[in-house]
Amino acid sequence: MSADPSPVSHRQKGIFPEAEAYIGVWLGRFTSLIALFGGMVLTAVMLVAVVSIIGRYARRSALPGLERLGPVPGDFEIVSMGAGIAIFCFLAWAQFNRGHITVDIFISRLSPQIKAALSVAGNLLMTVMAVILAQQVGIGLEEKRRFGETTAILQLPIWWSYAGGLAGLWSFAVVSGYTTWRSVNEMLDAGEPSGDLP
Repeated sequence: MSADPSPVSHRQKGIFPEAEAYIGVWLGRFTSLIALFGGMVLTAVMLVAVVSIIGRYARRSALPGLERLGPVPGDFEIVSMGAGIAIFCFLAWAQFNRGHITVDIFISRLSPQIKAALSVAGNLLMTVMAVILAQQVGIGLEEKRRFGETTAILQLPIWWSYAGGLAGLWSFAVVSGYTTWRSVNEMLDAGEPSGDLP
């Protein structure tokens, strides 16, 4: 997950291409940090699930000394909250690195400029979708916080997971806005680069 400088630093045409390249470097680093945090959360969730499964097995086994072990209390609550936060942390990184699934079979013969124009449309739609999702999750967060809803076993406030998801969604929205700008500049210059470069 390296955040190498964006390959657009040589670009001559477009809307403030130098600023776009500079911001791209820092956004790349930022998205890598968020994705790294999401990976750590997902690893912790996985460890909770493994320990809980081992505890369930140990309780059912007839091995002496292991009958006191058991599942982690509220393991499914921890897994669902943590996995949700982790997934939202990966969205900005995937968007920045062109990691979302595309159907290239239809556009593989098009010119780089046409591909960039299609990327502008796709990135613009992604930005709008990310903003709408972030606003809706923000509304849900406020409702969960206002009513004090908690999980059944651990009594964890449900809005905590909404807050983690909201941070990831707003990061995704900002990065989607940046990738729209990047695609506009690619369209105005030499077109979308080939390969997996950001």
